[in-house]
Amino acid sequence: MGKKYEDISRDIEKYVGGKNNIQSVTHCATRLRLVLKDNDKADLKKIEDIRLAKGAFVAGDQLQIIFGAGLVNGVCEELMDYLSIDQNQTPSKSSSSQKMNPLQRFLKSISDVFIEIMPCILAAALLMGLTSLLSTKGLFGANSIVEMYPAIAGLNRIISISSSGIFAFLPMIVAYSATKRYGGRPALGLAIGAIMVHPNLADAFAAAQGNAHVETVHLFGLNIQLIGFQGGIIIALMIGYVVAWLDQFFNRLLPDIIKFILNPMLTILISSLLLFTVIGPLGGMLGNGITNGLLWMAENFGVFGYMIFAGVQQLIVITGLHHTFGAIEGQLLANTQRDFLNPLMSVALVAQGGAVLGYMILNLKDKKAREISISAFTSVLFGISEPALFGVNIKYRFPLLAGCIAGAISGAYVYFTKLTSVGYGTTGLPGFTIVDPANNGYLHFVIAHLIAVGLGIVFSYIIGLTRKKSDAI
Repeated sequence: MGKKYEDISRDIEKYVGGKNNIQSVTHCATRLRLVLKDNDKADLKKIEDIRLAKGAFVAGDQLQIIFGAGLVNGVCEELMDYLSIDQNQTPSKSSSSQKMNPLQRFLKSISDVFIEIMPCILAAALLMGLTSLLSTKGLFGANSIVEMYPAIAGLNRIISISSSGIFAFLPMIVAYSATKRYGGRPALGLAIGAIMVHPNLADAFAAAQGNAHVETVHLFGLNIQLIGFQGGIIIALMIGYVVAWLDQFFNRLLPDIIKFILNPMLTILISSLLLFTVIGPLGGMLGNGITNGLLWMAENFGVFGYMIFAGVQQLIVITGLHHTFGAIEGQLLANTQRDFLNPLMSVALVAQGGAVLGYMILNLKDKKAREISISAFTSVLFGISEPALFGVNIKYRFPLLAGCIAGAISGAYVYFTKLTSVGYGTTGLPGFTIVDPANNGYLHFVIAHLIAVGLGIVFSYIIGLTRKKSDAI
């Protein structure tokens, strides 16, 4: 069977300085990530011209090549096969990560956790949006779609269970991914996640409302309330790290003859004790603090807080650390059942897409510019901004500025219309499915995005035209 991307693999090897200069190969949702021994040997100009590549740059001492969602998976798989690299190989800690400062390493590790589980979050968000569309009254008449067509009530029920089931056990999924990311055995993370949502523990949401009986046990002189950790995304991240650390510690400490039996038992026992005595209370305070801080910002900074966030959010995407927002959004949803950050991210995204169209209008006679711009804007519509950012906006700078300004103004519209989401993890057109229907949410979602695209086009065209005229003088 022929290789679809063999020429791409060959060119990558050639333009990054050869196989001996490659330490590791990984990928995220849209980018191929290579850790090189010497980044100076990479020819970025030629890498950008590789077939199907939409841009290339170095960030955090990683060479990142933009291919786009879905495509990057196949390219990465074939490249690793071409270079005879083990699929389980991970980037060396002595390479890219050590060259980052502690804050960069910390944020990247959280980003890695959520990249791993993003398919689960996307599935849950889209399914939640679908059941919301089917069961909300007033969208297509006085009755909901389910009420108008009772035959699909069973289907809607299954969709509802599917979406809520993923979110209900999200702490388990996060603990699994965090344990894997920090070097522990993922199955142990799954186990501690199951303990977090054990059915014999009082449901956290019911307990908060005083509707559940909470059992109290005495442990080391402490009164411990046996309450579950539903919605405890920050707690799941923290306990996942603890499980990974303990797993590695006991693996080094215990003799081989008893390691297989005692390591898992001691890891889970100590993790469980820490979960209820230290990590749970501390993570709960941290999670509530983050949520309350965001709500405080929204209440006190008002429209300016929304504008600042929407204006700079895509700059964070450039760093690759935007996935860290998953933990914040998950906690926000758990505490308030609404996510006001998601619509802001969505308008910030499509504003950059509008800026790409503005650039294209300025360069309509350039065939390559048209092709790149149309491809990038199409990706933006489905929630992927990297091709637009790295293929056009960062390269020419003025579209990036135009997109940020358009995003900020669109963020103001989000504020005044009280637009929120009932899920997270998806933006652009798919983001329509998770809009909160309250306050004419669907209508305002469409208007906010039209404003973002329109202003992105206008500002990009005006700024670009002004630059051209000044250069001609």
